[in-house]
Amino acid sequence: MPAMSPTMTEGNISAWKVKEGESFSTGDVILEIETDKASMDVEAQDDGVVAKIFAEDGSKAVKVGTRIAVLADPGDDISNLEIPPDDSQPVQSEADNVKGGEDSKYESSGVEKEIKGTPQNKRPAEDKPTTSPSGPGQNPKYPLYPSVITLVHENHISDEEVAKIPATGPNGRLLKGDVLAYLGTIDSDYTAKLAKRIGDLEHLDLSGIKILQPAAQPTAATATTIPPAPEPLKTSSVSLTISLAEVLKVQQRIQDTLGVTVPLSTFLARAVDLANDDLPRPKGQKSSADDLFNAVLGLDTVPTTSRGAYLPQIDALPARSSTKSPPRPSAKKPDIIDILSGKAVPERSARRPSSSGNKLSTADGALNVFSLAVPVGEEKRARTFLERVKTVLQVEPGKLIF
Repeated sequence: MPAMSPTMTEGNISAWKVKEGESFSTGDVILEIETDKASMDVEAQDDGVVAKIFAEDGSKAVKVGTRIAVLADPGDDISNLEIPPDDSQPVQSEADNVKGGEDSKYESSGVEKEIKGTPQNKRPAEDKPTTSPSGPGQNPKYPLYPSVITLVHENHISDEEVAKIPATGPNGRLLKGDVLAYLGTIDSDYTAKLAKRIGDLEHLDLSGIKILQPAAQPTAATATTIPPAPEPLKTSSVSLTISLAEVLKVQQRIQDTLGVTVPLSTFLARAVDLANDDLPRPKGQKSSADDLFNAVLGLDTVPTTSRGAYLPQIDALPARSSTKSPPRPSAKKPDIIDILSGKAVPERSARRPSSSGNKLSTADGALNVFSLAVPVGEEKRARTFLERVKTVLQVEPGKLIF
């Protein structure tokens, strides 16, 4: 059972993630351990195979240091392996957690690695440091950090040597860097240099900061001249008279035939959309990136037309004034005595004038002016658009609906 913290003396096995006979790789979770404080996963330090599990799922109050399983190396035939006798040494107090030396045959996960009687499965111990530690060692008042315990067990450092390794941690505690320096993995002064650098970075150095002086307000003599505003874009107006008589006829025909009223705006919107397709490219307009890319690849030539975005303004022509005959002077009404004596003839009622002379024809009422305001140089393109609108609305407006 591994010690997952300096104060841990026992734990419960929640579940084995790898069963007997199954292989695992470095970093895989082997089992889940539960204590009175938290649940933790135990990861594999090397590749291997689970040879035998002694503490099954749900085991309670398993002492730290108690053998819970035996692991074999990858590729071993576990059916022929001899399981060594249990010589584990469970801890009795929190102080036992910080001791090493004799527990070197256990991984940091607390699982026994050696298998007695099978030399091919034993891992040779690493060479111990040749130099003897000197200087103030670990403060016995504090337990070792878990990382230090793991490093001590992996390198088979005895308790006597651990007590003599110079400790540079807070309150005289032994750091992982102290052990690495003792093993010769890093420079002996690396820990001191790192501590000094961290101490220097704790304080922000503001000595190189300069206060920015406020900018002087420009006077009339030093004030820069304001650049002139860009000239407004010069535009030109293009207009064309278009009759909507045919559109009104098609609209009435649809109403009489299908009983559906198609708004006039529908005819106009579809005619405008159709007329905007493939208009001549205006002078000076640059080709788009897609056009140039296709031209370089030879996929297509640079087109000479493009889609427009024109939306004309529509104004109706003013109605023509009807000609009316001047009012006739009112005749004197004859006396009733003259009428009875035959001297006067009663005036006949005047015939009502025909209303056809005052009514505008449908064609006259359907005339409208379509106009566009375009930049100078686009007059030809705009006129082509209006001509297309006129052709669609006056010649074949029915195609806009059917």
